[in-house]
Amino acid sequence: MSRLALMTESRAETVVEGIYKDMERRIAASSSDVCPVDLTLAFLRMCHAQTCGKCVPCRVGLAQLGNLLEDVLNGRGDDTTLSKIEKLAHVIAESADCAIGFEAAKMVLKGLDGFREDYVSHIEKHHCFAGTPMSIPCVGNCPAGVDIPGYIALVGEGRYADAVKLIRKDNPFPTACALICEHPCETRCRRTLLDAPVNIRGLKRAAVEGAGVVPAPECAESTGKRVAIVGGGPSGLSCAYYLQLMGHQCTVFEAHSKLGGMLIYGIPAYRLPRERLQSDIDCILSTGVEVKLNTKVGEGEYTMEKLREDYDAVYIAIGAHTDKKVGIEGEDAEGVWSAVSFLGGIGDGNIPDLHGKKVCVIGGGNVAMDCTRSAIRCGADSVSIVYRRRKEDMTALPEEVDGAIAEGAIMVDLHAPLKIETDENGKVAALWATPYMPGLIKNGRMNPSPSGLEDKRIPCDVVLVAIGQGIDFYKLESSGIPVVRGVIKGDDWTEVENAPGVFAGGDCVTGPKTAIRAIAAGKVAAANIDYYLGYNHTITTDVEIPDPNLTDRPYCGRINMSEREPGERKNDFELMEIKMTEKESCQEASRCLRCDHFGCGIFKGGRKKQW
Repeated sequence: MSRLALMTESRAETVVEGIYKDMERRIAASSSDVCPVDLTLAFLRMCHAQTCGKCVPCRVGLAQLGNLLEDVLNGRGDDTTLSKIEKLAHVIAESADCAIGFEAAKMVLKGLDGFREDYVSHIEKHHCFAGTPMSIPCVGNCPAGVDIPGYIALVGEGRYADAVKLIRKDNPFPTACALICEHPCETRCRRTLLDAPVNIRGLKRAAVEGAGVVPAPECAESTGKRVAIVGGGPSGLSCAYYLQLMGHQCTVFEAHSKLGGMLIYGIPAYRLPRERLQSDIDCILSTGVEVKLNTKVGEGEYTMEKLREDYDAVYIAIGAHTDKKVGIEGEDAEGVWSAVSFLGGIGDGNIPDLHGKKVCVIGGGNVAMDCTRSAIRCGADSVSIVYRRRKEDMTALPEEVDGAIAEGAIMVDLHAPLKIETDENGKVAALWATPYMPGLIKNGRMNPSPSGLEDKRIPCDVVLVAIGQGIDFYKLESSGIPVVRGVIKGDDWTEVENAPGVFAGGDCVTGPKTAIRAIAAGKVAAANIDYYLGYNHTITTDVEIPDPNLTDRPYCGRINMSEREPGERKNDFELMEIKMTEKESCQEASRCLRCDHFGCGIFKGGRKKQW
């Protein structure tokens, strides 16, 4: 006889725990093209299964809510069903004892607000709303719509040049994206249902490394049309590339001395070596694109009005190259640099000497991590990252944050910059920061608040401000280009409102985003400019995709990219990431489940062979 006993996990509990993990993977791999009403019902049933049964709102209310959603899906709903769902959900949200009940009800209410048209479509037409077509998960999550299963299959067979050709059909920067893309394509990879998503970016790098120089396709017959591209970054060059292939003559006007935009002036060479970026640019220029460097539109000879007179269409892709201020005392002191000027100078080859200096970086995004790791490579004695939220709240990729810390950066999270202290000569002496604590979560993001501890003094000689970028829109606005909240007002199809023949895309429309989104904007703009000019050219490729391997798909670990040792890589700007071996890339390619063949991808329209 004993009063207490140690808790031991039964076999059933072990299996249930495994099922929970399977469910987590399944949720992580869920694509956005599933019926949201059906998905809501599935989550609601799961929540009801979790209830202890003590309170009526949870035990009875969730069941009734599920029945009403089932009526909607099965065609038994009518005009009153939605109001019943809404009222019942509000009652449960306000009266349930625990989070199982009230959070489930809030989920239903969010759905009614976010995709009400789907509910209405089920009630009135007895089918899903047709706004979200089925897609291959990785392709659907790639902003440029690259045929990812296709080039993975080609890499698996060692057909690297064909893989690059297939990538270029939708993205003329295969090398740059192989090294720096944030790979949104991996977020919903169905391989997650088994173990982990396929390393798509790593396989793209295997393709470009193995292919060597792959020439651009032949351009169509000249149309005699001329298009001005304002900005030589990823968006502008992508647009120029595809328009050249369609037969239109493009001229790129670039304010800087080099092409590449933020790929060269915002991303350090240790992530994207200049010669690798140049290989993509050389391919684009080989199509006949004309370039005017050190030419800022809006000043001197080239005004927006003149471009609209001299060219048949204009595409504005000026990026976001202006810095944003923190708004604290002392930020105009000597030694306070913006991320734009710091990384831009390095991009131009002007590497500052930070030996003997202490550096503070303000910000928590990828640009802040680039500043941090670049400062380390410039010889700084110490580099501190000052961020007002927690490390896990940073918008930077986790591997970038971990890499910076491995190289010696000091993380000072939950500290909000308060002021910059200067010495008698007006130079930076220290950054003062207010300690914060985690606070309420609003719109899915934690909002910190002062913790009550004393302000912290962080001695430093340089402060790098990396809290975002803006666009230089004043000259554009005076030329009649509409600007709203600091960005150009453009449509989803990139046409500028009330400016016939003028299109815009990339960071100057969306605000600072990723390279692949800028590339996608350039692709969309090219198609719509072609249509505006009175044509309907198509971009395609003659690459044959291998048939899928029908053997079993055993569970297999993901091969991640390795990097040079922190103690070695932090001393130079050489490429830090190590490519996969041929054996590794073949194994990783074999992990692809070929959703382009199995599932909706095999249907007509599943693979887009041209656009």
